[in-house]
Amino acid sequence: MLLATISQHACFGGVLGYYQHRSQANNCDMRFAVYSPPQAAAGPVPVLYYLAGLTCTEETFVTKAGALEHAARHGLMLVAPDTSPRVALPGDRESWDFGIAAGFYVNATQAPWASHYRMYSYVVDELPSIIAGNFKGNIARSGIMGHSMGGHGALTIALKNPEKYRSLSAFAPICAPIQSQWGQKAFTGYLGAYRADWSQYDATELVKAGHKVAGGILIDQGTTDKFLAEQLKPGLLVAACEAAGQEIHLQMREGYDHGYFFIQSFIAQHLKFHAERLLGA
Repeated sequence: MLLATISQHACFGGVLGYYQHRSQANNCDMRFAVYSPPQAAAGPVPVLYYLAGLTCTEETFVTKAGALEHAARHGLMLVAPDTSPRVALPGDRESWDFGIAAGFYVNATQAPWASHYRMYSYVVDELPSIIAGNFKGNIARSGIMGHSMGGHGALTIALKNPEKYRSLSAFAPICAPIQSQWGQKAFTGYLGAYRADWSQYDATELVKAGHKVAGGILIDQGTTDKFLAEQLKPGLLVAACEAAGQEIHLQMREGYDHGYFFIQSFIAQHLKFHAERLLGA
């Protein structure tokens, strides 16, 4: 696969790079960022995928979260894909929570989205093969995390593919998108009006259906997040996990909101959580 290097930057003894390639899953050019820690010079290192939220790109996490120093210390490769294809489709820029930068990490089934918006397959299958073929990443030791829409993506992807991911965490994820306006809008547009098709992309519903992950789920949520009650609904996921026997740790952070200052404040704990599971036996 032809991989174009957009730019590379020395950082904390490692290298942060931005890359572009032709995606088979999304039938368009896609961009992603990779931070290779200094330990990668000696051989393959564990891989931690980060899925960003609405309006974000492949640059958002690596520039705003303050994660690279901690990744360098633990020896983790960070991979941050874009949040949607960047193909011009009718209506893809009419709102900030659907279309461009709002792929919701699903495989769309409805026209015109189905021909390009296949972010689930891109993250689960295509991107790991690119990392394995072009970087010193040990994809057998992979974890996944995300924020908001990306937290929803990380939760559902790990729950549906527990054999692929050894660790899972999220910041302010959309925990029950079937019961939120963001999720209802996205799922109607990408998947159609038949709600039975939506449950495969709802973390709360997946847990209720018996899906589980080893190593537990770590979630941080700010108490002053303006989206908490109407869109995110972490209590629904916690209740489902408790009923199903799925280990989950929800940390409510007093006074914190939905943004990247919140993520900066607790990113070290999340990378430590992943490192313990990805570097252990």
